[in-house]
Amino acid sequence: MTDSGDAHVRDEERREDPKARLEREHNELLQELRSLIPGAQVLLGFLLAISFTSQFGDLTDGERYVYYGTLVCTAVALVLFMAPAAHHRLRFREGDKDYLLRKANREAIAGTVASSLALTGVLYLVTDLVFGATEAIVAAVVFFAFAAWRWWSYALLRMLRNQ
Repeated sequence: MTDSGDAHVRDEERREDPKARLEREHNELLQELRSLIPGAQVLLGFLLAISFTSQFGDLTDGERYVYYGTLVCTAVALVLFMAPAAHHRLRFREGDKDYLLRKANREAIAGTVASSLALTGVLYLVTDLVFGATEAIVAAVVFFAFAAWRWWSYALLRMLRNQ
């Protein structure tokens, strides 16, 4: 069962010109990416900066692996978040916007997965430093579950209900 707000949105979308819909969806995507990219950039800068501190040499092998995985996840997230702009520039005025939006949607979702892993890694490293490995594992698992719940579960559950 859907609520009247959903029905109203679908009615509006049916009346919307396909080209106008693509433009609107493209603008919505860009606004969403504008909110995600700066956070990933700041996290990448932070991760790069701490690798040049004297305390970085004190990391255990396990912490180094978590650090490197976190760094890679952050870089992957940035590439995925910025990919739609690169694709758009290469295919500008080629009538490829529908494909671009579908591809960019998948990349944005994958970017949020990479970001959640990066944030989880940072939380693990800081908690390990402050409290220890056991607490770090608990904090990382709880945080990742929280991120998954807030970022994906509502949309996925709603999608399943509407099938």
